Amino acid sequence: MRKLTQLVVLAATLAASLGATPAFADMKIAVLNYQMALLESDAAKKYAVDAEKKFGPQLTKLKALESSAKGIQDKLVSGGDKMAQADRDKLELDFKQKARDFQFQSKELNEAKAAADRDMLQQLKPKLDGAVEAVIKQGAFDLVLERGAVIDVKPQYDITRQVIERMNQSR
Repeated sequence: MRKLTQLVVLAATLAASLGATPAFADMKIAVLNYQMALLESDAAKKYAVDAEKKFGPQLTKLKALESSAKGIQDKLVSGGDKMAQADRDKLELDFKQKARDFQFQSKELNEAKAAADRDMLQQLKPKLDGAVEAVIKQGAFDLVLERGAVIDVKPQYDITRQVIERMNQSR
């Protein structure tokens, strides 16, 4: 993407230096932060709240499990050498079990969250693409660059907010 942007800028510079400025001067250029447009939409914000409700209890359980394992580890480190061998072995076994449970539950939570995120993206991407297309058409832009490929841009050339508003209207 960066090479394409560099090529476009180079071509524009060459065209300007060769006297082709009248055609280039008429070009309407805009910049879009695609990721921000997606994440700042009302639908994405609603998804974030819903995901917090859905995955919050599992995350709380994970934190409790982690805290419990850390407590056991602290006991082993601070007083393990003073404990009876049987007690130390029991604590070590308990710690290992909690660590395995944490890894398993963490992996499950990450996979479930990733699947939910993919589903959300599949639902929102067509709406976002439609909003982008509508704003480009309405503004009659000849060239739209990804914000990450641009070093600096004046606010009037950034169409991200317009895309977000259009996306929020489309519900």
